[in-house]
Amino acid sequence: MTKLFETPLYPYQLSADQKAESPVRHPAVVIGAGPVGLAAAIDLAQHDVPVVILDENDKVSWGSRAICFAKRSLEILDRLGAGEDYVNKGVLWNLGKVFFGDRKVYDFNLLPEDGHKRPAFINLQQYYCELYLVERIRALQAEGKQIEIRGGSKVTAVEAKDDHSRVSVETPDGPYDLEADWLIACDGAASPTRKMLGLDFVGRVFEDNFLIADVIMKADFPTERWFWFDPPFNKGQSALLHKQPDGVWRIDLQLGWDIDKEEEKKPENVIPRLKQMLGNDVEFDLEWVSIYTFQCRRMEKFRHGRVIFAGDSAHQVSPFGARGANSGFQDTDNLIWKLKLVMDGLAPESLLDTYDEERVYAADENILNSSRSTDFITPKSEQSRIFRDAVLDLAEHHEFARPLVNSGRLSLPATYDGSRLNGADAAGLPPRTRPGSPAADCPMSEDWLLHKLGGDFVVLGLNRDVPENLSAHGLALRGLTLKGDDVSPFLKDRYLGEEDGAVYLIRPDQHVAARWTTFNEAGVVKALGQTIGKEL
Repeated sequence: MTKLFETPLYPYQLSADQKAESPVRHPAVVIGAGPVGLAAAIDLAQHDVPVVILDENDKVSWGSRAICFAKRSLEILDRLGAGEDYVNKGVLWNLGKVFFGDRKVYDFNLLPEDGHKRPAFINLQQYYCELYLVERIRALQAEGKQIEIRGGSKVTAVEAKDDHSRVSVETPDGPYDLEADWLIACDGAASPTRKMLGLDFVGRVFEDNFLIADVIMKADFPTERWFWFDPPFNKGQSALLHKQPDGVWRIDLQLGWDIDKEEEKKPENVIPRLKQMLGNDVEFDLEWVSIYTFQCRRMEKFRHGRVIFAGDSAHQVSPFGARGANSGFQDTDNLIWKLKLVMDGLAPESLLDTYDEERVYAADENILNSSRSTDFITPKSEQSRIFRDAVLDLAEHHEFARPLVNSGRLSLPATYDGSRLNGADAAGLPPRTRPGSPAADCPMSEDWLLHKLGGDFVVLGLNRDVPENLSAHGLALRGLTLKGDDVSPFLKDRYLGEEDGAVYLIRPDQHVAARWTTFNEAGVVKALGQTIGKEL
């Protein structure tokens, strides 16, 4: 992996903007070439929006960092053209085990039903995540898409104006300015952009410290998520074990509050801890070590005029539950189709306020779940610890107690209940695919439903005929009629329930906008107007 970390992936090059007499205006600029910024830029390019990515680095991230990518993220990455690379390299898993002390309490399956193309999760180091997205950018460039990634380009100032932003960039050849009609800040938890604009987070800061160690070893552990409460090798604390590609294993060890972080990161202190866990006979090499504390906080608003925040720059959660990168992918998935409509003059700019509303709602849901996980894992009082330990004891023998165990409720996509973009909802159809929910994948006779939906507005007819093409509000809608073998038992269960047919309006981010039991063109036109913000 050393070569991957050391090799410039997008080396600095002098751009035409640096030679211009006045700042060049770009339709969209993304700050940050992490997974979320790269995903945003790819989505823009696939929508034929010219985009520039700025990052002070020129390589993949050091260390595995984010490793757990959820099913919904993989489905988003499929649409971005990178999902297959992730799955082919990643370690697929659905199962997990929970331990209390030295005994197993219970195990669980995050995807107990069949009929899904993608697994519940894969584990994949962030450096591979970034590598495959950059490779996707290169493929888009070869197709003629206007997408540019500028390494060695540090943003030093952002001036937000009413109709654009002015960005100052420091490079090896000196500084220059450029302008952006729309600026998307994906520059991480420390977000210099956020600080430059005088913005901050609201929420909780946790004082517990956790050691992350990526170790290379040969081990017999299965491909599962293992979590320990109060293990004998880390008494009074917690531990987590995950398998990654290339024989790399992620180990998280809770350390407590008042520690010397630099001292704890030294190999002479890390290695004895790991040997206590793994045994003295297991040979391993340290690949990466870090110590983290965390926050469960967010910005009050994610949109500030023509500057929009996504991913960790907008919200932060604890790592328990894998909500960081996964929620960031869902941010960009929600944002880009709306931004494209606004840029093309097909929707009012106020549509972007619904990015703020829907993703703040999702962030609050993630923060709530993440905070509850953290409070269960790290009790703040003796009473809380007694309650937690009693739940763990009960869970070993009694199924009713298992939902109370919280070792990190794992990431699920948000359902935008109550969103003002949601349209009609016919009674009798399954609540699982109600308006605001992400469309559930299902096998078809020769394909998968989400692949057929793609990234368009789609009128989906299930045992109901819908027009192949429909035009409304200046938009072209694609009709997709499924009958016979294409309406599989999985599709019936997830979309029809007890009804014999239905019609769904699907948004470009594959969330359900509205649904009916029969096709009604006037109803579809009205729902579309609501979904793009013209009838709010």
